[in-house]
Amino acid sequence: MSATGRDTAAASERGDDDTPLRRAIGPKLLILFVIGDILGTGIYATTGQVAGKVGGALWLPFVIGFVVAILTAASYVELVGKYPKAAGAALYTQKAFQVPFLTFIVAFMVMCSGLSSASAAARAFSGDYLSEFTDFFPPTLVAILFILALAALNLRGVSESVKTNVVLTVVELTGLLVILTIGAWAVLTGDGEPSRLGEFQAEGSGYALLTSVLGATALGFFAFVGFEDSVNMAEETKDPVRTFPRAIFIGVAVTGTIYVLVALVSSLLVDYRVLEGSSGPLLEVVKAGGIDFPPKLFALIALFAVTNSALINIMMASRLCYGMANERILPRALGRVLPRRRTPVVGIVFVSLLAIGLVSTGEIEGLGDTTAFLLLCVFAVVNIAVLVLRRDRVEHRHFRTPTALPVLGAITALILASPLSDRPAEVYIRAGVLVAIGIGLWVLNKVVLKARGEA
Repeated sequence: MSATGRDTAAASERGDDDTPLRRAIGPKLLILFVIGDILGTGIYATTGQVAGKVGGALWLPFVIGFVVAILTAASYVELVGKYPKAAGAALYTQKAFQVPFLTFIVAFMVMCSGLSSASAAARAFSGDYLSEFTDFFPPTLVAILFILALAALNLRGVSESVKTNVVLTVVELTGLLVILTIGAWAVLTGDGEPSRLGEFQAEGSGYALLTSVLGATALGFFAFVGFEDSVNMAEETKDPVRTFPRAIFIGVAVTGTIYVLVALVSSLLVDYRVLEGSSGPLLEVVKAGGIDFPPKLFALIALFAVTNSALINIMMASRLCYGMANERILPRALGRVLPRRRTPVVGIVFVSLLAIGLVSTGEIEGLGDTTAFLLLCVFAVVNIAVLVLRRDRVEHRHFRTPTALPVLGAITALILASPLSDRPAEVYIRAGVLVAIGIGLWVLNKVVLKARGEA
């Protein structure tokens, strides 16, 4: 290869090449994007269900989830630096294993995880936080209108969507800072019950305690998902090879610290049984705190938080469709870009319709656990892929994670995805149905390609 050819290839890998998408995301925006993607529905809506599984030691699942997230985040950082293209886990799987069927299933699972997460957010939006203001409208109707509104925002453009994300991220961070302030006040005034922090809900054998903690961690891991979505924005990020490592590590570290502190405050001030019975658990913490903070104002902040989660998940799922269409994993039509707005219009419509369908299949806990299970399976594949792809050298410099981290990441992801986590059967059934739909689409796509002579 000539020097010019090598320079062109290296520029392409760094993300300096032309792309149909607009490079509108700089370093600061990307950090806020990652934080905003991770924060939201998980901590605001599922904290109570996590407490119901583990008891007063609510902080422990979030500590374990933070460690697992860091392990896998390191693998994503290496891979997005090596291959700064949209499609994320699907691209990495294809490059590592060269098995198109596996690539499609991984890509479909990632897309469905984003949509189940957005559906959980839609359900959370129409639940207890909204009921602080009104319960006149049917929750399912509210959730559907919620998805449609976010789809319309996505169609306007990535710049508008990301800037909206920045505003919503600041709002949801404010809500969590309110919780931490209430906790600090409780400690200073001697309120709360510190003994609850060491209580476990499980009784009996050590195995029961193990499955209780693993089950709580598996569900709580839903709060950490999101960093993997950001790699699908590689073609809309300025200098992605240099920007992503800092953004992802800072994002996971900031959110992990906040989650552990919020879990400590929640357990300190509210009994785990009360948290378990609420779909707005942090609202219970506000009401129990010694600071007179208006519950309605906090409920409004929580609504913004779950809105942010759904917005980003729909955005990421549509970009994933765009990336897969470009890789010929899905039909080319899903890669069609709106001429003036330069947004993946067909992908946005497609994933929004699927999200509306998922809204009717379960409640917050079931949809959140489905999201976590699907992504844990994908994370195991990605952690293995990063090791396989060590043999593939690229000409530009990029972040390289220590080998031990992806090995531990794969092991921990598989453990949390296994029956050891005491996951409800409905989650496996829902995930199985989604995978079956994916297989059906794979077969249909192959038939169409063969009919056109493109297979």
